[in-house]
Amino acid sequence: MCIKKQKHTIMIVVLLGYMGSGKSTVGIKLAAELDYDFMDLDAFIEDQEQLSISELFERRGHIEFRKIEAKAVQKICRTHTNLVLALGGGTPCYGNTMDFLNQHPSVCAIYLKSSVKTLANRLVKEKSKRPLIANINDDDLAEFIAKHLFERSRFYNQAQLTLSVDDLSVKRIVQEICNDLDEYNL
Repeated sequence: MCIKKQKHTIMIVVLLGYMGSGKSTVGIKLAAELDYDFMDLDAFIEDQEQLSISELFERRGHIEFRKIEAKAVQKICRTHTNLVLALGGGTPCYGNTMDFLNQHPSVCAIYLKSSVKTLANRLVKEKSKRPLIANINDDDLAEFIAKHLFERSRFYNQAQLTLSVDDLSVKRIVQEICNDLDEYNL
């Protein structure tokens, strides 16, 4: 069990990792355990922009979407407390987002690290909901993920904490994060 928020100096726990790593699923349970609010960055952006993520990619393009993401992360971190925030898979890799998160005194960034195999098995079932992989052939998905993980790992690995989540239940992942937060007095 987590020591509740009053023990922690951290007020925003940011979950990052590749799409399909469990950021939103884990985030909801972690927020409940910490007695924090939960926010999914994509949902926040969709609400702010009044467009779905797919529509944003389509209408404004990849680069503009990444700028919107970076601004949203900064806005959320400046205006919220007692929050678990699940980022999009690419969010930490653009602009100065990782620098911002690591320098923010109230943020603890946690990388939910998954293997290519685990990610491919999860994502093949939900490709239509993921603009970045919607048009990738199932046979090519693992290779695409491996390439992206290689490119993004230098950003993901800048997180304050890393947790390998393959073969762990959501309950166990939440427990491990709570243990880490308690151990580091975050």
